[in-house]
Amino acid sequence: MYREAKIGVSQKDKLIAKGWFDMSNLLAYKNYNGTVEYSKEDACLYGKVVGIKSLLSYEGNSVQELEADFQKAIDEYLEDCKERNIEPEQPYKGSFNVRINPDLHRSIAIYAMENGKSLNAAVEEALRQYVS
Repeated sequence: MYREAKIGVSQKDKLIAKGWFDMSNLLAYKNYNGTVEYSKEDACLYGKVVGIKSLLSYEGNSVQELEADFQKAIDEYLEDCKERNIEPEQPYKGSFNVRINPDLHRSIAIYAMENGKSLNAAVEEALRQYVS
C-alpha cells in the first residue's frame, strides 16, 4: 500500500502499475465494481462501473449519495436488461488473454509440466499467490 503524502505522483503510478494499491477505493454491489473520482470543476464525486462494456455512470455530492446512485445505476441496468429480455453483462468471466515475455511463458509452462498441472492451473496458482 502507499501513502500519498509521502511519495510523489510518479512513484505512486509505479506502485499502481506493479499492482500495489488498495482496492478499497472501488465501490461494490451485486458483483459489480465502480470507481470513485472527484471533479474539482463540478465539485462532485462521480464514477463508472468497471469490467463491462456498457457505460454505467453515477454521481453524488457526498460519499453516501455516490454509493446510493451507484447502486441505483446497477439496479436500473439489471431491470432494463430484464425488461428487454437480455442477459446483463457479467464482469470478470474468469478468462482473459495475457501477453508475456517468451522466457516467462517457457518457465511457467515447464513449471506446469513438472508439477502435473495445466498452464492455466499454474497461472491461476501464481496469480492467487500474488494477490493473497
